[in-house]
Amino acid sequence: MNGSSESIDLYEVLGIARGASKTEIKKAYHKAALSSHPDKVPQDQREEAEVTFKAVSQAYEILYDEDTRARYDQFGMAAFEKGGSSGMDAGVDLDDILAQMFGGMGGMGGMGGMPGMGGMGGMPGMGGRGPQRRQRGRDVVQQYEVSLEDLYKGKTVKLSSTRNKLCGACEGVGGKAGTKPKKCATCDGRGWNQTLRQVGPGLVTQENVNCGNCKATGKVFREKDRCKKCKGDCVTEEKKVLEVYIPRGSKEGDKIVLEGEADEQPGYDTGDIVFVLEEKEHEVFSRAGADLMAPLKVDLVETLTGFSRVVLKHLDGRGIQLTHPVGEILKPGQTIKIPGEGMPHKKGEGKGDLYLAVQIEFPENGWSPDVEAIRKVLPVAKPEVITGEPIDELDYIREASIEDFGGEDASWEDEDDEDDDEGDGPQCAQQ
Repeated sequence: MNGSSESIDLYEVLGIARGASKTEIKKAYHKAALSSHPDKVPQDQREEAEVTFKAVSQAYEILYDEDTRARYDQFGMAAFEKGGSSGMDAGVDLDDILAQMFGGMGGMGGMGGMPGMGGMGGMPGMGGRGPQRRQRGRDVVQQYEVSLEDLYKGKTVKLSSTRNKLCGACEGVGGKAGTKPKKCATCDGRGWNQTLRQVGPGLVTQENVNCGNCKATGKVFREKDRCKKCKGDCVTEEKKVLEVYIPRGSKEGDKIVLEGEADEQPGYDTGDIVFVLEEKEHEVFSRAGADLMAPLKVDLVETLTGFSRVVLKHLDGRGIQLTHPVGEILKPGQTIKIPGEGMPHKKGEGKGDLYLAVQIEFPENGWSPDVEAIRKVLPVAKPEVITGEPIDELDYIREASIEDFGGEDASWEDEDDEDDDEGDGPQCAQQ
């Protein structure tokens, strides 16, 4: 495989000659797109077909436009790389492209078979990379919903898991002991197939996709030589119980990582299972960072005379006791702060604060108090004196909605204007 991105021949991708007309390019594109459409191939070939389908589309996009085709004919794919001659936006780094192109081959060190080079890792003065690194399997990411109580106290959860594990009978080889596999015909023994993938605007790159026929091993066993336990799949199903520890003070979006618990695969380092925490909405408390907010419901008598009682059950089951002195009147919308009763910090022993929003519960309509007795114990009323001509007493709506305020402004019209628009009244004519 050539290490340069110029090895990508877009004309070859579409199966046309370099002198093809726009009509021929369009016709070839429709044919190639139809044959490589993911919906037109078997399930095990769909992933490779998707990559090919995108590559065909990108080839058409570059070659059908006369300007981009001219740049490609002159400079090849280098015209679309960072620092290329096309003057395009340098949003794609050639180093990143090459890393993706050779990612399945253990980096540039995997080019040791190039004639006359002795492997890029052995070139003097370039600092050899040493042994090839094993590729890493995919991580499994899952959302996990947690109550605010569990986030406050911390919790260990046991979950059942089913994953692929390397077969113990054949040690992940796929064949019986003493048998030899043959080279996979699908990938020619490489373990991967070469496809094209879009990596930027108007830019495609070669990429190695694991071969589904040989499970990326490059070798397959004849049916009679396959391992009886795994049937040549190299892996078997394993069921186990996982313990997930959620630290106290965790929050929405935190990640709990179980290293090496994803599916095992021959020739790959095993990936992780990652749980992303989602905080359930709570009926009483709301949270902002390490602080908590909850309502403080008091009746009218308590606001005036004070109280001493448990006002709230905390997330860990404790009762929050408050003593409010006589003479300090609570007001609607007032907020009380209790330091150190919020969420615990993940690091250290500190906690956030608890805020209580005062909600005064007034008596229901129809309550018949001893008005004179109330007036004797309350401060003397001193209403504001407003001067003005007294008018008749007006009726009013006792339970209006503030949302209606200003709501009729858009539809308001002067009745006189409406009258002017009606009928054909006398008109004046200029003389």
